[in-house]
Amino acid sequence: MSQFNFVSDLQNALIMDGETRGPAPRWKKKLEASLNGSVNTTRSVLSVSYNTSFSGVQAPTKTPGKSSDAKTKKSATTPTKTPGGGDRFIPNRAATNFELAHFLVNKDTGDKSDEDQEQQPTSSNENNVQASAHKGERQKLIAEVAQVGESSKSGRILCYQNKAPAAPESHTNPLKVVYSLKTPISTKSGSRYIPTTSERILDAPDFINDYYLNLMDWSGDNIVAVALGNCVYLWNAASGNIEQLTEYEEGDYACALSWIQEGQILAIGNSSGAVELWDCSKVKRLRVMDGHSARVGSLAWNSFLVSSGSRDGTIIHHDVRSREHKVGSLNGHAQEVCGLKWSTDFKYLASGGNDNLVNVWSLAGSGVGTATDPLHKFNEHQAAVRALAWCPWQPNTLASGGGTADRCIKFWNVCNGSLIKSVDSKSQVCSLLFSRHYKELISAHGFANNQLTIWKYPSMVKQADLTGHTSRVLQMAMSPDGSTVISAGADETLRLWNCFAPDPMAAKKVSTASSNVKKSVFRQSIR
Repeated sequence: MSQFNFVSDLQNALIMDGETRGPAPRWKKKLEASLNGSVNTTRSVLSVSYNTSFSGVQAPTKTPGKSSDAKTKKSATTPTKTPGGGDRFIPNRAATNFELAHFLVNKDTGDKSDEDQEQQPTSSNENNVQASAHKGERQKLIAEVAQVGESSKSGRILCYQNKAPAAPESHTNPLKVVYSLKTPISTKSGSRYIPTTSERILDAPDFINDYYLNLMDWSGDNIVAVALGNCVYLWNAASGNIEQLTEYEEGDYACALSWIQEGQILAIGNSSGAVELWDCSKVKRLRVMDGHSARVGSLAWNSFLVSSGSRDGTIIHHDVRSREHKVGSLNGHAQEVCGLKWSTDFKYLASGGNDNLVNVWSLAGSGVGTATDPLHKFNEHQAAVRALAWCPWQPNTLASGGGTADRCIKFWNVCNGSLIKSVDSKSQVCSLLFSRHYKELISAHGFANNQLTIWKYPSMVKQADLTGHTSRVLQMAMSPDGSTVISAGADETLRLWNCFAPDPMAAKKVSTASSNVKKSVFRQSIR
């Protein structure tokens, strides 16, 4: 039975709340002794003063003419779990100003001690002059360090709570849990998980490092066309097969690639100033369309119409259905045309040139080509404008990016020709793309970080930096489903970024909402 008694005593000792069966604590013994009169008066006073010093109750003093029984009644207090009756919470030492606390606590006592010293004999005053002077200097020093005054009234001496330090500006935490209470995939907060490393890396030897060329495009059939040196290759993103489309003679090369919206027709602008049409399903060249006197560095499709921009500063509209393919020519740039984009509703054509201009051309009244005079001419950029992108959910909003001397991303309203917003990206802007699943924008940059940056639109708050390229990122293209972006860098690599994957929770809500739609009574009655 002894072992059971031992286990029982051990369990009673471990009980933190309530009454225990073990030996009574020391403070309880003293209190019982004082109540029973077994302890002398002086010791009971000391015990009570110890218990009441923390709770703000003054210790009773011995007064002649009063019995000890009355004194013990005043000293009897209700016992608490803590002997001192105080709080067991330990303050945050890192956020507590102990010097200021010590100074304020000893400030009054120091004044009282000075008054007592005046009443003492002169012999003791001479001995305490040096001590009081040293104490005054010490308190003055503490006051200067602690800056006692207005700060002591507003600040707290003891701090029981301290917030987590703010993350540095350069720090990117994909989970965003340490410094935020919101979940990373919360649709309400607008934040989501964005992988900052490339999903796949492809070698691209002999990729031409030229800011004014457009050497890559991604088709609706999930085929990537890329020009490497004097050759054009096709990479099937689904199967991974690589096929060489054509190889130019020595000294000639492809300068621009652009897929038609639907189908496997690829337009190639070469260094001789011609535009070629290729049927990639049969690996066959369909026709060659002339008209430029210098290389063709930019192409843009509008159904059966392909627009080409050249180093000679002209833009030509080619109707691929007609024998006489040239249906219009635009002369709005004094130097090379390096950016060309049709709007998502195909009502406007934006062109950017090496003359720092952005021209917006409206659709012609006949529905083929554009007007000969630009609708708007924007000259706020300070460098060549190659990066152009139209907003998919606001067809009248155009984004443009400037070169090294400008480094700005600007947004334009083509309805009234006004500047909506301008943001300094701190580096050369080489390419721009709007996301189809999120209200975000991705930009490709050059020196110094050679990164891809995702921005929240329209606030233009930076969401993430995608790093990995060791040289400037010249080109970007988006997959047919809008979830993946491929980037081509001067470091001769192609990198795939899964940065716009659709939110599975949002897709689930859409599917459940569509499933909850009630069928019509008419359809239910048909058997």
